[in-house]
Amino acid sequence: MQLRIISFGTICFLLLSCFEEKKEERLPAYEDLISSVENQRVIFQKEYTDADESARIQILERAERYLLKTITTDFFKQWDGTEWDFNGTTHTPRKGKIACGYFITTVLSDAGFKIPRVKWAQQASEYYITRFSSDVQRFSNQTPESMKSYFLKGPDGLYIAGLDSHVGFVYKSGDEVTFTHASYYDPKIGVQTEPLIGDNPFAKSAYRVVGRLLDKEMIEKWILGESWSE
Repeated sequence: MQLRIISFGTICFLLLSCFEEKKEERLPAYEDLISSVENQRVIFQKEYTDADESARIQILERAERYLLKTITTDFFKQWDGTEWDFNGTTHTPRKGKIACGYFITTVLSDAGFKIPRVKWAQQASEYYITRFSSDVQRFSNQTPESMKSYFLKGPDGLYIAGLDSHVGFVYKSGDEVTFTHASYYDPKIGVQTEPLIGDNPFAKSAYRVVGRLLDKEMIEKWILGESWSE
């Protein structure tokens, strides 16, 4: 009988592969995440419609915290590693490929915002940034460091950043500012979260339009299930 000797390096590789597979398996089904968010939206909607004005303010704040956490953790984790393609339109994380604009509109649509996912994804990012946000700022020829300082001076939260030929989410939490996007710099990696300052389209862009998400009006429309006009 012939024995096959497996090297220590091969064993480590196999163990690591099993670990990575188990990590992926621990993520809930994407459809379950979407359903869970919708169920929570319905709960908020009932509370909101039954509440007086002062109570509604607290409900809006709770809903904002819930969406901020859910989008920046659950949704970003689901989409992490989905390959980029200029014509990518997949609606399923890690299956098929996705373009940068479709990544933005798909995440927000699946998080319960009633938006024209396809039409907006095909527009220049400024088109839907100005519809989502009442706090829109435009920057030309600013250094990445000055842009990071802009975010650090503001409140924690989620933003959309439209660039020369790209778009992504910016998330500011304390002293940390990150950029989550479907990256054409690394098409095979695609969707990823990385530091704002680095070798990425945000740092290299000359023009940036930034809109803060999840303000009172945006949250209220989400709670009530209202649609955005095209």
